[in-house]
Amino acid sequence: MKSLIQLNGVITRCFKCPRLVAHREAIAKNPPLRHRGEKYWARPLPGFGDPDARIYIVGLAPAANGGNRTGRIFTGDRSGDWLYGTLHSVGLANQSNSIAANDGLQIFHTYIGAAVRCAPPDNKPTLQEFANCHPYLVSEWNLLPKATVIIALGSIAYNAVKKLLKQLPENAKFRFPPFGHGQKVELPKNKTILCSYHPSQQNTFTGKLTEPMFRQIFVQAKFIAGLS
Repeated sequence: MKSLIQLNGVITRCFKCPRLVAHREAIAKNPPLRHRGEKYWARPLPGFGDPDARIYIVGLAPAANGGNRTGRIFTGDRSGDWLYGTLHSVGLANQSNSIAANDGLQIFHTYIGAAVRCAPPDNKPTLQEFANCHPYLVSEWNLLPKATVIIALGSIAYNAVKKLLKQLPENAKFRFPPFGHGQKVELPKNKTILCSYHPSQQNTFTGKLTEPMFRQIFVQAKFIAGLS
């Protein structure tokens, strides 16, 4: 794969997972009332951000009425509000809101991907769906040569990142610690993983994840990446 643009073209044309294809299209045909009449993206989501990124953010999967609707990752839902609001607060985005793919949002020194690129039923991809999508994560990482920090949003994203990095020879004998919010994993060749709870409503509404907790992850990422 020569470029992120080419990779994203391949991702958006993917039909590897029949269950996910059926789900993403069914949601588009019968959306909730608040989105009735809107045209849904209803395809796999490409990555988004700066090709020269120093920070790589990995999420779980698109939301059925978020990214699956808007066509941009973490856009059009509460999780995206948290993520882009935080990126803006630390100087990694030009605006705090992310409403639609054409809303003028730009992010700096940062690229965003996901373990799975289609919205799964009940937000629960199968193991085979993870496996089908994993090569896209590998290709994306390989096309971000300047990235030194990976932010894993949630334990599932962390597992996908571990699988990705374990394939590299320099990490073959590295023992990855368990997931925990704020966990810092220092790898060979000056790579670092920072773990955070996912900014899902389940975590943010209950106070498991607070704005200061989330912001601190990105402040730390900027410092490690030499951006502050």
